[in-house]
Amino acid sequence: MFWGIEIYLNDLCLDKDMNFKQFFTKKRIIFVALFFVLVLIGKNINFSPVIGAENQFFTLYQFFGPTAGAFLGPIFGGIAVLFAQIADFLILGKEFSLIALLRMLPMIFAVIYFANRKKFVGAIVPLLCMVLFIVHPIGKQVWIFSLYWLIPILGSLFPRRFLLLKSLGATFTAHAIGSVLWLYTVPMEAGQWLALIPTVAYERLIFACGIAVSYVFINTVLDYAVEKFKINLPFKEVILSKKYSLLRILN
Repeated sequence: MFWGIEIYLNDLCLDKDMNFKQFFTKKRIIFVALFFVLVLIGKNINFSPVIGAENQFFTLYQFFGPTAGAFLGPIFGGIAVLFAQIADFLILGKEFSLIALLRMLPMIFAVIYFANRKKFVGAIVPLLCMVLFIVHPIGKQVWIFSLYWLIPILGSLFPRRFLLLKSLGATFTAHAIGSVLWLYTVPMEAGQWLALIPTVAYERLIFACGIAVSYVFINTVLDYAVEKFKINLPFKEVILSKKYSLLRILN
C-alpha cells in the first residue's frame, strides 16, 4: 500500500513540475520581463497631474499598460504590471500602505479587460463600481459622473471587435476603480467631481488612442521580428494579432 502511495506522490510531483515548466516557459518569462521594464520606464514619464492629488501624475504607462494582457494573457499581463508597480514603489522609496496597494488595482483590471475575449465579462467591474459610487453620499449627488462607465459595459458586448472601443473600455475600467477608491478615501465636494467631467473625457480619449496605437505598434514590431528572424511564437505564450499589424495592411 505504501509503495503505491509513493508512486502516486512521485507521479503527482512530476506532473506538477511539468505543468510548471509548461506554464513558465522561457519565452513567456522573457516577454513578461520586457513588459516589466516598459511599464517601469513608462511610470516615470509624466503626462498630466492628477487633479486633487499633490505630486501625483498620469504617466506614459497609461498609454500602453493595458496591452500587456492582450499579448501575455490576463494572468501574465497582470503579473508584469503588478510587479512593475511594486518595483516602482521600492525604487522610488514610496511608503507602502493599504491605499497605495489598492491603487495598483485600476491598471491590473484594465489589463484583464483588454485581454478578455468573452462577452459581458468586462461589464462586471464597471457595474459594481457604478453601484459603489452611487450609494456614497457624495457620489449620489453626482451620479452622472458614473455614466462614463457605461462605455466599458458597451465594449464588453464586442470583446473581439472595435479596437478603439476596447481601448476606451480598458481605460474607463481603470477610471471606474480609481474613482471609487478616490471617492471613499479622499474628501472632495460634489462640485469638484462635476468639474472633472470634461477633463475626464479629454484624458481618457487620449489614453484610449494611445492604447490602440501602442497595440498596433507592438503587433507590427512582433510581426516583423517573427518574419525577419523566423521566431516561433506559440499562441499560448505570446499572442500576436496579425490583424493589427501594419505589415499586413501595407503588403
